[in-house]
Order: sequence, then C-alpha cells, then structure tokens
Amino acid sequence: MKVEFAPLSVPLQRRLQTASVVQWIFSFLGLAQCCTAAFIALFFTRFWLVSALYAAWWLIDREKPSKGGRRIHVLRNCIVWRYMRDYFPITLMKTAELDPRQNYLVGFHPHGVLAAGAFLNFCTEASGFSVLFPGITPHLMMLSLWFRIPFFRDYVMSGGLIPSDKESASYVLQKPEGGNLLAIIVGGAQEALDARPGSFTLLLKNRKGFVRLAIQHGTPLVPAFSFGENDVFDQVRNPKGSWLRRIQHWLQQIMGISLPLFHARGIFQYNFGLIPYRRPICTVVGKPIPVQKKHRPSEEDVDQVHQKYLNELSNLFEKHKAKYNVPEDSHLEFI
Repeated sequence: MKVEFAPLSVPLQRRLQTASVVQWIFSFLGLAQCCTAAFIALFFTRFWLVSALYAAWWLIDREKPSKGGRRIHVLRNCIVWRYMRDYFPITLMKTAELDPRQNYLVGFHPHGVLAAGAFLNFCTEASGFSVLFPGITPHLMMLSLWFRIPFFRDYVMSGGLIPSDKESASYVLQKPEGGNLLAIIVGGAQEALDARPGSFTLLLKNRKGFVRLAIQHGTPLVPAFSFGENDVFDQVRNPKGSWLRRIQHWLQQIMGISLPLFHARGIFQYNFGLIPYRRPICTVVGKPIPVQKKHRPSEEDVDQVHQKYLNELSNLFEKHKAKYNVPEDSHLEFI
C-alpha cells in the first residue's frame, strides 16, 4: 500500500523557505560565536570531558581542512537547502561540459554580501551540481579564520569548504586522478563592501594569484558569474574615502573579514531587516580556458592568462545579461 502525502500549502512553503534562509544567515553570523562560547563554557560544567575530548580530536585532525576537508553527503543533500534554493530562487547553469579526468579552478564573481549563490551551488546539492557536472567534486574556498573555531570547522567542512590558502588549493588541484573543482570567490571580503543592487564592479584588475596558481598546476580556468548576487541586499552608502569605508577597511585589515552594513527585509514585514530579498540568483559557469603548466611562470605569462580570463568573463556576462534583466548599457567594471 502506497501512502501519499498532501502537498504543502503555499503559505507553509514560504515560511519554510524563510526559515531556511534565517538558519543559513545565523550559521555564518552567529553560530561561530555560539560554538566558541559552548566549547569554553563546557569546561566549567560537569560535561567538561566533551570539550576535552574534542580538543584532543581537534589536535589530531588539525590538518584535515587543508587536505580537502571532510564532506558529509547527508548534510549536502539536506532538504533545508532546497527550501533555501526556492526562497530566492537560486539556479546553476552550465555552458560547457567539464571533463572529470581533469581538475578545474573556477573564479566566482561577484562576492555579494554573503555569497549565497556560491554557497548553495558548490556546498550543497540543492541546485543539482552533481547532475550538471557528473564526476566532478566541488570545493569552495573560505577564510582560514573560520576553520580555527571549534565545532564550527566541522560544520563548514561538511559542505566542501576549505581554507583560502595556497596549501589547501594546491592539495585539491594536484590530485592526479582529476575530477575536482576548486571555486575561489576572487573579489573576497573587500569586494563585499561594494555589493549593492545594480552594481557590476569586480575587484579583479590586480587579483592575479589565482591565475598564477592555475598556471603552476596546469589547471584550466573557468569563469563563473552569478547574476543577481548583488541584488538580494541593500548596503549603507560607503563610498571610497568616506569615514565608514575607512573604518571597514581598518577592521578588515585587523580581522581579515569585511563588515558590510547590509539590510533588506524582516521576517514578518518587508520594510527593514537582515533577511535577503526574494530576488533570483543564477550562477552561470563558463567554458574552461586551457592553461599551459609552468612551475615558475613569469609576470608576462601571468598577465597574458589574466587578460584572457578577463575577456572570457566579460564575454560570458555580455552573452547572458539580457536573460537576467541586466540593462543593455551595463558592463563589467574591473578595479
């Protein structure tokens, strides 16, 4: 006998979608602090052994984040990510096949405020990454700071996140069997300070480290542009040279993370809050750019491949922008 369940009502679906986004925002804005507090607090309770055992495990396991991490497929396939996908909604689109016998380095643009498209497309299966790119295992780079937080490090590793350092990147790209994709949000935390609706400014003109890395490993470069990534949050005006921008830049130098003052809608009202707007995000993955392997590339080699990457990224944007309601006179600006 087959049991059939009635479909969820639209209002309930929307509540579940909102709840999934709330937990995602909390996981990156509050969970890290809660994990740290819990780890310390447990030492002063009768459950002190939990923190003591975890500390021992942490010491033994300290190299794991830089060795490809530890993904947990149950968490990557969790239904909560599908609700988050449908909230915006978020989609993933490919324009070319990726050979599973090769490794790839994907440049993701733009960062946006919280990189929602990058996280959902590469750290979960909600948008069908494994179906679109069979035989490819995705990894997304994240600030190394987050991997020093107890308990939280295991949570972020479960989705395929790894530290944003050369050692971690090289470990993925040098795997001889291939089938690995390393996604780097090239603009990083600094680019997040310019994330606002209608902005197509990318911090990329002098960002060449990822290109050098690709040449050293002979790894094809793949441009990816996430349409709508900048549209889900508003941000307090912070032009370069303003007192707010100077403070944000100073805090970024100290902590390694930027602190954009973003806002959008609330949970029960649409006027103000920290919940993103329901605006579509579509990440378009371009075609691979072949790269000749050189252990010690010259500046000229790096500049040549970098310029080719900029051209391919611009072409990708121009080719697809009309589908996502980007004005015809809008073009990418590299700073």
